[in-house]
Amino acid sequence: MKIFAFAGSNSSTSINKQLVKFVMKSFPDDEVNLIDLNDYLMPVFSVDLEKNGFPDEAYQFLKNIEESDIIICSLAENNRSYSAAFKNIFDWCSRINVKVFQNKPMFLMTTSPGGYGGGNVMAEASKFFPQFGADIKETFSLPKFYENFDSENGIINPELLSDINLKIENFKNQI
Repeated sequence: MKIFAFAGSNSSTSINKQLVKFVMKSFPDDEVNLIDLNDYLMPVFSVDLEKNGFPDEAYQFLKNIEESDIIICSLAENNRSYSAAFKNIFDWCSRINVKVFQNKPMFLMTTSPGGYGGGNVMAEASKFFPQFGADIKETFSLPKFYENFDSENGIINPELLSDINLKIENFKNQI
């Protein structure tokens, strides 16, 4: 199985990327394409720029999805919404193919330092991603990242670890 994985953040110390890497350990026999949004930098989307054509990076992002069987992502929450880096990629890609996620099964996650665990961006993405071709099979939000996650051991809160493991198994059973 081919997995397209990413964190919806362009931070070099992204906690969402750490969460994605942790979950990828549950797919040891699969081919993983874990990208960095910094490799997909494009001008800020505008209809004026669109008239000149689409950036190659937008086509490559869509190709990554096309070549995958499933999508695993964890979205950063900036001011209660998507990060600007992710939103820009999403805006460009949606103009090429409104079904950005191409009906691929998705495991959608969020995390944040706060107690809501990225709940605002999760609510937004859960509502809108299906309209853009995401087949969200499972979701997970990790609150208080720095209290519940260790860089060497992953999720250290037993209840949250049990929860994500159950969701990973549920996700695998649905694909």
